[in-house]
Amino acid sequence: MRISKLLGIQHPIIQAGMVWCSGWELASASANAGLLGVIGSGSMYPEILNEHIVKCKVATEKPFAVNVPLLYPEIERHFEVILSNRVKTVITSAGNPAKYTELLKKEGVTVIHVVSSSKFALKAQDAGVDAVIAEGFEAGGHNGREETTTLCLIPQVCRAIDIPVVAAGGISSGKSMYAAMALGADGVQIGSRFVASDESSAHPLFKQKVIDANEGDTVLTLKELAPVRLIKNGFYTAISEAYGRGALAKELKELLGRGRAKKGMFEGDMINGELEIGQVSACIQDIKPVAEIVKEIIMEYEETRKLMYSRSMSV
Repeated sequence: MRISKLLGIQHPIIQAGMVWCSGWELASASANAGLLGVIGSGSMYPEILNEHIVKCKVATEKPFAVNVPLLYPEIERHFEVILSNRVKTVITSAGNPAKYTELLKKEGVTVIHVVSSSKFALKAQDAGVDAVIAEGFEAGGHNGREETTTLCLIPQVCRAIDIPVVAAGGISSGKSMYAAMALGADGVQIGSRFVASDESSAHPLFKQKVIDANEGDTVLTLKELAPVRLIKNGFYTAISEAYGRGALAKELKELLGRGRAKKGMFEGDMINGELEIGQVSACIQDIKPVAEIVKEIIMEYEETRKLMYSRSMSV
């Protein structure tokens, strides 16, 4: 498959670089399981990112990447750390890839950009990225404003561009992986499922919150700032009340404050923290090692592929 060849990985799966959840332990465990492991740099100061990259290199000899949300501060210093450590793959998100793609490509880095529409996929391709991650409305964390579901987004993006497309949003199992590939994707990115893993750096209370989540427990909000999908809790109630009284972006930004995501996902404040997760959390039932999660996904994918083949032959 194109994405496996491009990234030098066994399985066409990228472990998402999630803020406060994707440190070197998750990235190296994912890499060792045959995926593209990803360090999420959005929650890290440059010196902390450097520490995670160094530790990841010790823990695995397999390919891994760094995800860089372009809306965060100190981006230039993040890229300096990445290039000085000779990281081979960078995933950019939440911003315009054109500004940094040329710089990274000159240093021999493979660049993947996260998009939420065909329009942005075309812009990413024109910017020179090697692949895109097309992320549907179901996804956790920062999301697109278009609210296009993965089922609708993937075939449109695949039709619009020539470079490899990785599907993201609502994928946590072998069956959902197969569905994404049937729509034309070259691979998938999985995030929420790996939050509920032993190696995730998420707080144990947040992991438990994820596996306790039911249908309708997450919502996409804060579009005036940067759209984000959250589990409903006390913080979300405060946001809803602010919207009810007609709050503008300034008040919403003050309500969000600083360190809200860290408070929830990393420090374990399930009431006042920002709890970012995808709709697929309702399908996640347990916390286990990354290796076991990957084994289950690949086994189910192969079983589904064989089942679909046998059904097509019986028609």
